[in-house]
This record gives sequence, C-alpha cells and structure tokens, in this order.
Amino acid sequence: MADANMNAGATPHVKTSLTAPDARTRKRNAAEKRFRAYGIIAVLIGLTFLVILATTIIRSGLPAFTKTIVSVDFTLTQEEFDAAEKELFKTKAYQGYFNTALKGQIEERGLDVEFDEAAIERILGKTGGDIRSFYRENPDQLGQPVAFELAASSRVDGYFNGRVTRETLQDSRFLQLTDLDLVDAMFEAEIIKSAFNWSFITGADSGVDNPGGAGIGASVVGSFFMMLVVLGLSLPIGVAASIYLEEFAPQNRITDLIEVNISNLAAVPSIVFGILGLAVFIQFMHLPQSAPLVGGLVLTLMTLPTIIISTRAALKAVPPSIRDAALGVGASKMQAVFHHVLPLAMPGILTGTIIGLAQALGETAPLLLIGMVGFVARGYPEGVLSGFTEPNSAMPAQIYTWAARADAGFYEKAWGGIIILLVFLLTMNIIAIILRRRFERRW
Repeated sequence: MADANMNAGATPHVKTSLTAPDARTRKRNAAEKRFRAYGIIAVLIGLTFLVILATTIIRSGLPAFTKTIVSVDFTLTQEEFDAAEKELFKTKAYQGYFNTALKGQIEERGLDVEFDEAAIERILGKTGGDIRSFYRENPDQLGQPVAFELAASSRVDGYFNGRVTRETLQDSRFLQLTDLDLVDAMFEAEIIKSAFNWSFITGADSGVDNPGGAGIGASVVGSFFMMLVVLGLSLPIGVAASIYLEEFAPQNRITDLIEVNISNLAAVPSIVFGILGLAVFIQFMHLPQSAPLVGGLVLTLMTLPTIIISTRAALKAVPPSIRDAALGVGASKMQAVFHHVLPLAMPGILTGTIIGLAQALGETAPLLLIGMVGFVARGYPEGVLSGFTEPNSAMPAQIYTWAARADAGFYEKAWGGIIILLVFLLTMNIIAIILRRRFERRW
C-alpha cells in the first residue's frame, strides 16, 4: 500500500534521445544564434560608420589637392618694365599691365561678357607683386612671351569645388555675382582650369586671408623632427626600463609602486603632459619655444608608458624555458636576457614602439600648450640643427589651426591635412605589421 502511494506521487520518467535535442538544449542553441546575430549586426554597423567616415573625409579633403589656376600669356617689354620701376606704386603698375593683357586675350577669344579691371582683381587677387618679383629675378624674359599660371581666389576655387554657388553667393569686395559670368566664360575658353595642388603638399602655412596658398609641407617636416626625438629617447629608455622591471628588479613595494604609476601615466590626459612640458622645458630649462625639440621631449614623456607596457608584455611572452636553458649552459643572467630573451621579444617591442609613435604623431593638445601652433610653420628649416631648435609646427596642430579659421577654404585644407595624417598613421601601422611578421619566431 505504501509503495503504491509513493509511485503515485513520483514524476513520470520522460524518455529522451541523444539524437533529438530537448527543450533546454533548443533554448541554449537559440540564444547562441541570437548572440551571433547580434555580433554580426554590430560588425555591420561599425563597418557602415567606418565607410561613412572615410567617405566624408575623402569627399571633404580632396578639394584641397586641387587648385584653380588662370593661364595667361603675358609679354612685358623693357620700356614697360622701366616705366613701372619709376612709378611710386610699382605693384599697381604691373597689375595694370597684366589686366590689360588678360583683357586682350579674353577679347581675342571672342568672349561676349562685360567686365572691368576690378572683376579681374576679385578673381585673381593682387598679382602685381608676383609679376614684379618674376621679372626682377628673370630680366632675360623681358620682351618674350611668358605663360603665367596664377592661382585664382579662394572663392573662385570654391565655386568650382561646389562650395560657392550662385544661389548662396552674396556680392562683396571679394566676389560678386556678375563675376561668375566672366569665370564661366574664361573656363569655356580654357583660360581657367583645375590642376593638382602640389603646393598644398610641399608648401607652408599662409596668412588668414590666403587659403589657396596654404600648405602642410613645413608642418610635415616639423612632425618628422619631433618623431626623431621621440624615437631616439623613448625607445632606449622604454626598453631599458622594461628589461629592468621584468627581468632584474626585485618584487617589493617600490617596484610595485613604480608599476602602478606607469599604468596610471598611460591613462593621463595628453594636455597634462603639455602643461608639464611648458613648466619644465620652457619656463624652467629655457629651451626654445615652439621648437620640435621641446615637442619631442613632451611626446617622449607621453609615449614612454605605452612602450614600457608593450615591451614588458613582449618579454613576458617569451617562455621561461628559454631563460632556463641559457642559464643551464652557463650564461649569466644578463647574457640570457640580451642574447636570447630580447631577440625573441623584438617583434612585440617594435610593434609597441611604432604604435606609440603613431599615437604621438596625432597628438595636438600638448603641442598647442608649448606654442607649436599652425601659423608658426612659415618655412622649411635651413639645416638639421635648426630643424630641431627653430620654431615650427606639426601636422595635427596645423590642422587644428586651419579648422579654427573663418574662411571656408581653410576648412577644406583641414580635411586634406587629415588625409595626409591618416596616410602617415596607416603607413606606420603597416610597417609595424610587416616588422612583426618579419622578425616573429615561433617556439
């Protein structure tokens, strides 16, 4: 009777099969499929935003690599040159000769459009100074036809790039709506054309009213000298500190405090390092302000934690058996580290160093605090020593300066500078990958 009651209260046994999943297994499989779907959706969203970002950068920056030029055949006689040199306003005299020549070419090509000399100056700007400088440097060209290719104004350049339209243009001293009729006519006659803007890559910063003449070449040189300082200081100091902490330093409170501080320094905002550089290197040590040497020292302090952490990780990844085998055959501790452990850790060290340099290359805030603003870079250094000590700028600081200016032409230059900076960063990361695969050893 008791057995009957016990059997009545028991749960009936459900037969299951190994080939047919039960309800709990199906639930887990469904959750796994949803998790995979979430991951794929997240990756697709990330790729979508990456494509949008790359498209925006390229579309906004490509106009910086082109410029609108006015091609004019101009002949200045010896008599006109002598007369212009006797004038009180010499630049205005040369400007008048050039305007007359351009007006004649427009009429010769049968362009039916009304304009005056003021319209030519609004399209081209003040060209008299350039013409005077050319003939003073090349007096043998007097009396001979010379093909001048002069850059158009930033607003005319924006008209061809789509930044300026007839609907949005408002008459001003820079450009008027009627001037666009002359611009269109000159474009049809192939007097105005677009060309690749080499001066943007090789030139230096210009004034706030001349976005067409702005270039990033001098800032690239400034960044190059800064990276030399960073590489020459951060690599040996960082590797030496990592070897000591990982291989030789005793485990005590002092080394623990050092390791914690190194990790904390890697998370310190970069502007703090700029304040430190301003206080120590400029105000206390009286090093030259705005010099790539000071910028390199500041970026070295900022890059050292990254290199130390990556180098210690690379040293730790070397199997202990390598050290034990070297010590077992009679090598000293230092010989085991420098002859066996360090070569095997070199791929990780190089990768961490290049990534640290790439991070330093894109920093802006610490450079602004030590005076490396964009308008400082007005020319190339005269020598190697002056490249370290003379005032200069860097690519991110130059981009920031252009983005802060009012003229929309500088906005295009900023996007173009971002393209060049990204090319440098991608190149450095590709080099890191190649070096890692080249020197990587498996055990």
